[in-house]
Amino acid sequence: MKIAYTGWTWLINHQDNHKWEFEQFLKEVHDLGYQAVENFAFVAKYFDFNAEEINQLLAQYNLEFCNLYLHFSDDPEADFENARIYVDFMKQIGAKYLNLQAVMWKDQPNLRPTDLAQIEAYAQLSDRIGRLCLENGLTACFHPHANTAVFTEEQIDHFLAHTRPERVKLCLDTAHTTIAGMDAVQAFERYADRIGYVHLKDVRPDPVILAENPMASFCPLGDGTIDFAGVHRTLQAHGYDGYLCVELDKQPVCNYKSAMVSRRYLQDVLGL
Repeated sequence: MKIAYTGWTWLINHQDNHKWEFEQFLKEVHDLGYQAVENFAFVAKYFDFNAEEINQLLAQYNLEFCNLYLHFSDDPEADFENARIYVDFMKQIGAKYLNLQAVMWKDQPNLRPTDLAQIEAYAQLSDRIGRLCLENGLTACFHPHANTAVFTEEQIDHFLAHTRPERVKLCLDTAHTTIAGMDAVQAFERYADRIGYVHLKDVRPDPVILAENPMASFCPLGDGTIDFAGVHRTLQAHGYDGYLCVELDKQPVCNYKSAMVSRRYLQDVLGL
């Protein structure tokens, strides 16, 4: 397994300075010993889709670009056309995985009734994009996520039942499965045959925070209660040999320290 880190949290501060921020991200994760990086798909626009410029930076810091992360909108045809554009760009930068995520609501309530029709619409779109990826030697991975229509075990099961396993894999996230009410180890066991990509982050079990803003409970690896050793054993038992990508939406101090704490945990506890 290779250890990656997500870089979008470096690119949210200065609207006119994203190239510098992206390179700073590469410098810091290289310094900490990560092997690969992922980013939201918008990073391509910051470089005007100049893949060579990104490839030069990756080579300078000895990093792989493993994954682009595409957020759906309310326009599935536009989403599919965006996927076409990003698939072509991925091939130029060597990325092999395209993460897909349903539209996320930011207003209350955080938990909403299951919308089977919406899940099936996302499944249909994901299946189309999955076929596109497959035809281009890439893998589409859908990411169940808080504040979206595909989050709970019931919703994930319905989504998977309406997608082809050869076209659509899961990007399973230790923290999102936990705040959805699942045990992370059991979730990774349950979905082992569909997992194509993995996100790692920890959760502090504060019931007040979980009720008001579930994602505010996320924290660096080892600072919460998730059994990462159990998750790692489960992945090994099922022959997973892909990427483990660390991500943290909100930093206790700064991006570098969060990435450092998580990298030390992976090394000291999991031997990675």
